[in-house]
Amino acid sequence: MEAVRIVMSGMWLQDAGSLSSGNSTLLLWLVGLIALGMVVQAIAVIVIAAGAAKASKRALEIADQLHTKIMPILDTTQGVLQDSAPKVKIITENLVETSHVVRSKAAEFDVTASDLNSRTRAQAARVDGMVTAVLNTTADISESLQKAVKVPVRELTGLVNGFKAGIDVLVGRAKEFGRGKPNGVRGRDTEW
Repeated sequence: MEAVRIVMSGMWLQDAGSLSSGNSTLLLWLVGLIALGMVVQAIAVIVIAAGAAKASKRALEIADQLHTKIMPILDTTQGVLQDSAPKVKIITENLVETSHVVRSKAAEFDVTASDLNSRTRAQAARVDGMVTAVLNTTADISESLQKAVKVPVRELTGLVNGFKAGIDVLVGRAKEFGRGKPNGVRGRDTEW
């Protein structure tokens, strides 16, 4: 609209002889087109405003529906949260207390396990000492028995061998004696 005023004031200020009739017609058409464009623009703005008002009204209706549907849910949720807040606090306190109890029991178990481990090691060392002593004693007894048995067996074997040798000698002489041949007499088996 401002553009039309500027154009019109420009036309008033000019000399009457300066505009030709062709130019004035052209200027008139130009002003008409500008006026038509402004009318179209005004209609578009009115349509957009009407559409925006309609959309705004629809958005308000949707917001109202959401408000009526969500508010009970929010109220219920708020009530549940208010009811459960003390319970959650008690649960967290119980968890903290349980954590302390578990820690102390774990420490007690660790002490008990360490004590049991040291006792087990001591008993194992004691049993190892006992087994070692028994094995050493058994080895000593075995060695003593071997010596106690070997020496008399050797001596007895030597005596038996000597006795046997003596008997063999005696038996051999007795056989020769039993064949007894006089000195100078020759038997059948002798050759002449």
